[in-house]
Amino acid sequence: MLLTLVVTALMLTVGPLRAAAATIGHMRWVFLPALVLLSLLHYVFSAVALRGASGCPLPLVTTTMTQFTASAANRVTPGGIGAAAVNTRYLVCRGVPLARAAVAVAVLHVAGVPADLLLMGAVLGLGTVFGPGAGNDRMLDALGHHAAQAAGLVPPVPLLIAGGVLLPAAVLWGRRAARSAPARRAVAGFADLCRRPRDLAITLAASAGTTFVMGVAFAISVLAIPGTAVGPADALALVAAYLVGAAAGSAIPTPGGVGSTEAALVAALAALGIAAGPALHAVLLFRAITFWAPVPLGVLACRTLRR
Repeated sequence: MLLTLVVTALMLTVGPLRAAAATIGHMRWVFLPALVLLSLLHYVFSAVALRGASGCPLPLVTTTMTQFTASAANRVTPGGIGAAAVNTRYLVCRGVPLARAAVAVAVLHVAGVPADLLLMGAVLGLGTVFGPGAGNDRMLDALGHHAAQAAGLVPPVPLLIAGGVLLPAAVLWGRRAARSAPARRAVAGFADLCRRPRDLAITLAASAGTTFVMGVAFAISVLAIPGTAVGPADALALVAAYLVGAAAGSAIPTPGGVGSTEAALVAALAALGIAAGPALHAVLLFRAITFWAPVPLGVLACRTLRR
């Protein structure tokens, strides 16, 4: 309990976290229950995805508690290392051999890539289906505009030289990595998952679900802040903004994506024409509810799991 209080105090006193907590005072409170529910649902989907990847009948409640602990570990470790270690340890404690547990966790992370790509394609594609009224075309136009600007800023000759040096090096590194023992085990584990269509479908659907509910929570966070000048018709565009911003923020390996994710999400909202002040408030609200608030729950869950 003392550790939980210390963590909560740190959350409320450290600069960015204190700003995130203060942002809650600017929100429309009617949206708060939906944000909390979506945040909890995110961890339930994570537990279902782990069950599917492992192929074991893990208890849903205990597995969900483990995901809270894994998220708390991710706040201090980059690249999802903390969550991978917690989930591997949990599977071992449930009787799964260490090698199989490590492969299951690796397969879970690998399966998240195609699941998120399919989700992003579906969300962006819905904007074309429903037409300009869906608001999703603004995100596509903004992405194309920024990509064109970035391409125009890069001199062609240095780019060709860098490509001629880096591309062969990347291919060589990729070939060596593919021949490594961990890569072979991960490939074998994913092949085994593909031979279990039901578990594969559960893993992909639950992995996409974890991202989708966060996208919806992000959209609700923007709607909850006065002055953003968006409405329910812009929900798809806001979900697309989250998918793009979260992908860009995760490219920088900081613990939990702190700093990089917030900047990327604010930039994604700015691409939709939302003013900097309301965009920052919306992002801080989103991160306060979905990112920092579950940390004390993760600490308490860790103590319960250890017992």
